[in-house]
Formats: sequence, structure tokens, C-alpha cells
Amino acid sequence: MKTQVDVLKITIVYDNNAFDPRLKTAWGFSALVEYRGQILLFDTGGDGRILLENMRALKIDPARIQAVVLSHAHGDHTGGLIALLNGGDNPPVYLLPSFANTYKRQLGMMTQVSEVAPGQVIADGILTTGEIGGNIPEQALLVRTENGLVVITGCAHPGIVRIVERAKELTNDPVYLVLGGFHLGDKNKTEISAIIADFRRLGVQKVAPCHCTGERAIAMFADEYGQSFIRTGVGTLITVMQED
Repeated sequence: MKTQVDVLKITIVYDNNAFDPRLKTAWGFSALVEYRGQILLFDTGGDGRILLENMRALKIDPARIQAVVLSHAHGDHTGGLIALLNGGDNPPVYLLPSFANTYKRQLGMMTQVSEVAPGQVIADGILTTGEIGGNIPEQALLVRTENGLVVITGCAHPGIVRIVERAKELTNDPVYLVLGGFHLGDKNKTEISAIIADFRRLGVQKVAPCHCTGERAIAMFADEYGQSFIRTGVGTLITVMQED
């Protein structure tokens, strides 16, 4: 008899796309990741009050968060962190080496700060791409499941295809799901079509674009992926079930 193991749950707690009418939308992104008994927060949105209010509405206790991972240094991804830490909970923070030294020192007075390296394990089954360079350096979070790799991006400034390629290089895993901001709001249909073709080339099975992806790109991914497209906004719960 088959038994379900290692359920992955990802809850979008901050996003500019509406989904759950109880929650507030605002420009930014934050996702709560629950896997193998561990709870991580990837990015913190732009406003700590909204972040904490949305968590309360979702009955998420911030004290249960065991680590925070920041994708990049923009305020719409880091802005809620100080409010979270001021609540008395001090999970370690994993950020890029390129973050400003003044910011790292500020956080270091409140909690443990770690600069990430490529492929660094954050928790069991969860790792980081490490810093991917460019005009705006960034990292993505990778969750290794039996279904394949789940890639969670903040804004994908270095390029969403480049991030997925890095994820595959680091793990050699097939890509089950890519979720988060794809940063395609300024792309035309030809450019978006090429990116979708790259997703197919890379074997991406499911997509859940939100935040800075842009309405046109979201619609095109929805058309291409059909039932494998996941509508995503603040309050969306994505569950990846595996069977043993």
C-alpha cells in the first residue's frame, strides 16, 4: 500500500496579485515554505504590517519560522523583515554576499546573518542557487521533491531561464514547478514566446507565475500550460504531494 510522504506546502503570504479576498495585496513577494517539518520564509514583501496582517489572517504563527531567505536587496522583498524580527522572533537570515554591509550589520544586531554560496543547503531538501550575478544579483530557492525540483524566484532579475538552468546544473533534477516573479512585464509577445519555448526545452512541468511577471506573460503561460498552470496570488496554497 502506498503512503504519502514529504508533502511540500507553499503559501503566498505577500503579492500584488489578488487571490484570497481576506488578504491585502501590495507590490512585493513573500512565500512560506513548509517541507519535512521545516518552515522557511522566502522574501518578506515590502511592508511589515501587511505581511504580519496576512499571516494572522492565514493563522500562520511567525514564531514557527525557522529561517528567512532573501532573494535580492530590493525593498519589495526585504521590507517586511525588520517588523518580523521586531516581533521577538529571530530566525537566521540567508542573503547574498552583495547586500550592503550596513544592512548586514543592522541585521546582525538582531539575528544571525549568513551569506549564501551556490548549492548551499538551507534545510533538509532545500537549497539555494547562490548569488546569480547581473545588474541586480539574485538567488532562488530550490526544493528537491520526488516529483522533481521546485524553483521559487523573487523577481528573476538575472533572467528566469538562466535561473532554471542554474537550478538544473546544481541538482541534475528534472524541474517540476517554477513559481514566483518571472520579471517579464516589459517583454513583448515574441520575447515571452521564446522564454516559454525555453521552459519546454528545460522540461518545466508546471508554472505558477506572479508578482512581477506581467499580465501578458501570465496569460501566455496560462495558454501554453493549460491544466499545468497554477493561478497564483496572495493567499494561494500550492501543495506538492508525493507517494512512496
